[in-house]
Amino acid sequence: MPIWALTAIGYVAGRSRVLGPGAVDVLGRFVFYVAMPAALLDTLTRQPLSGPAGRGIAAFAAATLLVGAAGFCVTRWIFRRPLAEQTVAAMASGYVNAGNLGIPVAVQVLGNASFIAVVLLIQTTILTPVILGTLDVAQREHRTGLWRRLLTVPLRSPVMLACLAGVVLGAGGVHLPKLVGDVVSLLGAAAVPSALIALGLSLVRAAAPDAEPRRTAEVALAVLLKSCVQPAVCFLIARLVFGLTSQDLLAAVLCAALPTAQNTFVFARAYAIDGTFARDVIVASTALSMVALTVVATLLQ
Repeated sequence: MPIWALTAIGYVAGRSRVLGPGAVDVLGRFVFYVAMPAALLDTLTRQPLSGPAGRGIAAFAAATLLVGAAGFCVTRWIFRRPLAEQTVAAMASGYVNAGNLGIPVAVQVLGNASFIAVVLLIQTTILTPVILGTLDVAQREHRTGLWRRLLTVPLRSPVMLACLAGVVLGAGGVHLPKLVGDVVSLLGAAAVPSALIALGLSLVRAAAPDAEPRRTAEVALAVLLKSCVQPAVCFLIARLVFGLTSQDLLAAVLCAALPTAQNTFVFARAYAIDGTFARDVIVASTALSMVALTVVATLLQ
């Protein structure tokens, strides 16, 4: 309900135009360059590095990579989209909402957030650099200095700088000074509501009429991959390959059933990509996740 309520507030603000015509872009940049880095730094410095059994994480990671690759290939070879949109499609198909939705779901169903914490670390420290690096390369007209740009992505991205700093400080058991920690925590607290408000603002933007049929098919396939295929693949890998049962199986499949992360929309807007596709996949997969998460929890608990 808080997710839908904040999105609805953003939609009403967009419809009433009280924030002006450029609000979605300005707020999206605020999330990407200010609030999100603060949230990641705050989370990663506080999160313990010890996690659950590695087989559950391996099953989740394998399903994420397989389904993300499927989304990438479908967008590349069937819909013939450019590299930047292929990357967004891969992220929409497999990058789960581990933060503002995954943590409360894990605490409610699993009893703690240890599994989702490791998922969050994997997504922010491994998947995010690959995604941002690919988007960065895709937005360049000239491909000279390709490897130099890839290697320096973390130095040019506040998100990745925050991830790296958070992992290093967390691994060393170093806590931010109270004054700095309070400022970072306050800024980080703005990330989730700001991202949801920006998502709601984007809902007032209709897709171009001539692109609607094709885009609808792309959205439907991405939602199918995210909401149905990813948890199913994760279940098969976890059960048949790793032999997981009980709580470990539930944790892996439950996390795979989470909807597409709002970061998909934020990243698309930050790299000047049309956010309509990401927005629609997020909304549809979030709605379907209410059913998917309930089914997973009921069958595997």
